[in-house]
Parts: sequence; structure tokens; C-alpha cells
Amino acid sequence: MHSHLHTPYNVNCEEIMTALDECHAKGFLWKAVGNCNDIKREVNKCLSAERYDRAKRNREEARSNRRRIEDIWAKERAIDQPSTAAPENAGASKQ
Repeated sequence: MHSHLHTPYNVNCEEIMTALDECHAKGFLWKAVGNCNDIKREVNKCLSAERYDRAKRNREEARSNRRRIEDIWAKERAIDQPSTAAPENAGASKQ
């Protein structure tokens, strides 16, 4: 079993996938002889390119989110440092 091909993620491959469906609809012997193999290769190329583009976008978005979160952490550390420095100095002067 394979996942559904006709999804919003694969809209750019819709035409090729429809051609493959039409080829498969011609019957078992048509497929068994290999008449649909070229179309199937084109579908695989298209889906692979779509998956690569989707992964690239996801990576870029994840890096952007990571930079944003690290900036927030850096700001929080900057806010917390002055408050932690004061008790350390106070403790040192008592001894």
C-alpha cells in the first residue's frame, strides 16, 4: 500500500498522476507489459522534487523559529543576570 497521491502537497504533480491513473485504467495486461513505466518514473521524479521542496521549506522555517527562540532566551538571560549578580556580591562582603 502507498499513501494517497492526490493531496494538497502534490498539486504540481496532479497532471502526471492523472495520466498514470488513466494508464492503469487500461487494464492489467497494459500495466504488466510495462506500458505505464515511463509515466510512473515521471510521477516518482515529480513527487521527489515536491518532497525535497517541502523539506527545504520546513528546514528554513525551523531555523527561523530556532533563531527567534534563542533570541528570546538570550533576552531572558540578560534580564536574569543582574538579579543573580547582586546576591553573590552581598554574600562575599559578609565574610
